[in-house]
Amino acid sequence: MTARTVDFKAGERNVFLHLLTACNLSCQHCYINPSQHGTGTLSTTVALEWLRLFARSGQQSNLILLGGEPTLHPDLAQIVRAAKSMDFGVTVDSNGYLFHDFLEQVQPRELDYLSFSLDGPDATVNDPLRGKGVFATCTENIRRAVEQGFRTSLIYTVSSRNIEQLHRMPALLSELGVRRFFIQVIGLRGKSALAVQPEEQWQVEPGHWLEVVPKVAQQAARAGIHVTYPKVFLEKHESFSCAGRVAENYFIFPNGRVYQCPLCEDYPLHQLCIENNRLVKRDGLYENRFFALDIAEGCVMNKLLQPDTIEYIADGKPKHRISCCMLKQEILP
Repeated sequence: MTARTVDFKAGERNVFLHLLTACNLSCQHCYINPSQHGTGTLSTTVALEWLRLFARSGQQSNLILLGGEPTLHPDLAQIVRAAKSMDFGVTVDSNGYLFHDFLEQVQPRELDYLSFSLDGPDATVNDPLRGKGVFATCTENIRRAVEQGFRTSLIYTVSSRNIEQLHRMPALLSELGVRRFFIQVIGLRGKSALAVQPEEQWQVEPGHWLEVVPKVAQQAARAGIHVTYPKVFLEKHESFSCAGRVAENYFIFPNGRVYQCPLCEDYPLHQLCIENNRLVKRDGLYENRFFALDIAEGCVMNKLLQPDTIEYIADGKPKHRISCCMLKQEILP
């Protein structure tokens, strides 16, 4: 039950495609920023054209279909099947509502994972964050998906508002039949970036994170669940590595912006964009120009965009080095 760091693999490609930004929920910590990401929905034709830009024949890439709420797209099942034919491993990230009879429109063999977002072990914790009635709807549809043979996973976004209830999640996952658990740290993006009042502080103190999250991950693994969680803070002996230097990560929005670093998504810092169904590199000082910088604080984008999250000791050195937000730890059951 020992956590291991999942190192970045050279040439690994992860494609995060936001088919739309619309959603039926108004989660308090939603990272979608309409002023930066647009409000459109990709047509099926355009979505498939864009997928071809990132597909590699004979070599699997990972595709995560996102929104907003991706099941609001009426042709999601068709897009899933087309993506599989392009050698993508396909995951759909849903808030649990599964519109357009999604479970009836796609077969378990056509989807690598159906991932659900839930931020509490019961309605009293989850629903103030995600909306009234969400817990009941989401857990009901998880049960349906498991019964129908879909491989399911669950994402729990840890914040100051729900970290004290994280330890109750392994029991719920076991009851639901979920076998993969992603513990996610809240990012200061979208709505959560606007929480500037002291009483609205979303982030968890480093000591509290390190005290709670690894223990819960071990607890879940003992229950037979594959657990993944971010390596937020680096130990003294660990070197910093940026996913942008090694792997290929693309975060694509309906307005054509293509980011390589999710921390940048609230800003027009994207080096890539899609124009006329072509992937275009922009000239100028954009995110990719910073990936090669080595600084004492670790992640240079975190230092530039979220400096208030870094603590310093008396001699001016950072108390903790921040890892790349894409670096994960996992515990196998």
